[in-house]
Amino acid sequence: MTLRMRVPRFVLLAFASAMLALALGTGAAQAAIYNMPPEGSDIVGKLQHIKTSADDTFVKLARRYNVGYRELRLSNPDVDPWLPGEGTPMVIPTRYVLPNVARKGIVINIPEMRLYYFPPEGSEYAGKVVTYPLGIGREGWSTPLAKTTVVRKKADPTWTPPASIRAEHEKAGDPLPAVVAAGPDNPLGQHALYLGLPSYLLHGTNKPAGIGLKVSHGCIRLYPEDIASLFALVPTGTPVNIVSEPYKMGWEGNTLYIEAHPPDANGDAPVRSFTPWVESLISATADHPKAPIDWDRAQAVVEKADGMPEPIGINIDGR
Repeated sequence: MTLRMRVPRFVLLAFASAMLALALGTGAAQAAIYNMPPEGSDIVGKLQHIKTSADDTFVKLARRYNVGYRELRLSNPDVDPWLPGEGTPMVIPTRYVLPNVARKGIVINIPEMRLYYFPPEGSEYAGKVVTYPLGIGREGWSTPLAKTTVVRKKADPTWTPPASIRAEHEKAGDPLPAVVAAGPDNPLGQHALYLGLPSYLLHGTNKPAGIGLKVSHGCIRLYPEDIASLFALVPTGTPVNIVSEPYKMGWEGNTLYIEAHPPDANGDAPVRSFTPWVESLISATADHPKAPIDWDRAQAVVEKADGMPEPIGINIDGR
């Protein structure tokens, strides 16, 4: 006879927090946790170069290396996402220019489909930046740009689908109940952070293959293990800044980098206007007016839009 015991939720959360602390303390490769760059620098992480195994797919690799599906597709355009094959060289795009906004609380960059969390001063993890890939709202259900806060946290959330979503499922022959109970069939996963924006959440998912894609009804999805760690880290009241920065400029020492993402967040539409990235580049060099910029290289990086930082200028003054 097998005796089953129900483990209290607070014990599970304490365990999750302990495992997160262990990952932070040991610098685990898959934790996507970095020290903040020094004053005047804006880049964290480094690219990883791997060779695939016979049974690898982009979906498996994305979760293994804590990146989104689209990030792998853009950085490895010549590799078959479903059959990469044995020994195929690939780059894992785990180097990031931090968004050009206040480094406080949660920052979500929609075109990049990535979240950055900056723990507050006094936190055990102050001086770190934690980053996770996201799934975001699909066409017609776009995730809004806004400044808000985390107003509530819920483990094992239930889901009350709005009438519009219930009608959509009914039409597709997949009717939903008025309330979806917590469990493996709940699209919110096991953890949810409720925002001050009505009906918008940061939550887990029961379909992790959708991370790095525009698949949701506007909410922001994370891998189950990522939302568990974020849930343990983030207190209610944390500020949330949802921005659109397809072109991120940043310095590493005296070198200026640009990181470009497709402005439509799908990776299919071409760049239609040069104005946004030109304005961002001019702003990035405002304090270094004599810094020579390779404008042709910058344009090439923008048009390629593979999400990997590339050097485009040097501050010859060294200041």
